[in-house]
Amino acid sequence: MKLDKPVIGGPCWTELGTSDLDGAQRFYHRLFGWRSETDPRQEAGGYTVAHLGYAAVAALAPLYQESQPVAWNVSFLVADADATAAQAEASGATVLVGPMDVFDVGRFVVVLDPTGAAFQLWEARTFPGAGLFNAPGTLGWVELMTRAPERAIAFYRALFGWSVNASPHYTQWGIEGADFGGMVTMDEKFPHEVPAHWLPYFAVADVDESAAKATEAGGSALMEPTTVADGPRIAVLRDPQGAMFGVYRAGDYAD
Repeated sequence: MKLDKPVIGGPCWTELGTSDLDGAQRFYHRLFGWRSETDPRQEAGGYTVAHLGYAAVAALAPLYQESQPVAWNVSFLVADADATAAQAEASGATVLVGPMDVFDVGRFVVVLDPTGAAFQLWEARTFPGAGLFNAPGTLGWVELMTRAPERAIAFYRALFGWSVNASPHYTQWGIEGADFGGMVTMDEKFPHEVPAHWLPYFAVADVDESAAKATEAGGSALMEPTTVADGPRIAVLRDPQGAMFGVYRAGDYAD
């Protein structure tokens, strides 16, 4: 993506809710080289931050509610979590969690958009979000999978003011034209039971090697490595606990 740091309205963080925190730490360490640090405070509930070098790049956490699916979640930076949550509700979204304070680091909301995709709002205090984007092992693209693309465009443009770069094949989201993500329309090829969702993509040096490594570590490839016409080389993978995520060749989303 063309953003290299958290900015208002853009993706700032991604975190995994998992049924096996220890297993997830082992898998992503093998795949991306992440070094994980679990918050020792009891009230943190096992929240674990993954690092590359000194940079915080993502989080892994146990499931906090019985209804919570094993999944990666995407957070967007906002100036006022309460006001943005209220605006989202007025536009047809549902607030699932919060707004709530997370210690002194920020204020947090989980929202279900009008098309059924969950995402998160983050109002930063001492923690603005990921310290590194676009490098191998870090977040570099986010993609909305939805069955109602026109409604999604209207909702997110109104909520965040995103620019929309649409072609007959793909729609890209941006902040004043700096694209950071896209949208895929879920058609009959997607199983009916798969809900709308946001999918994070992590940069890797070699997509084919990463897909093979994920499989060797107990994961699977939902979409084998492929080169998109006039686009990046990508794959969509699933970790051993069932969470989906994408990988792409580092540098392919830079232009």
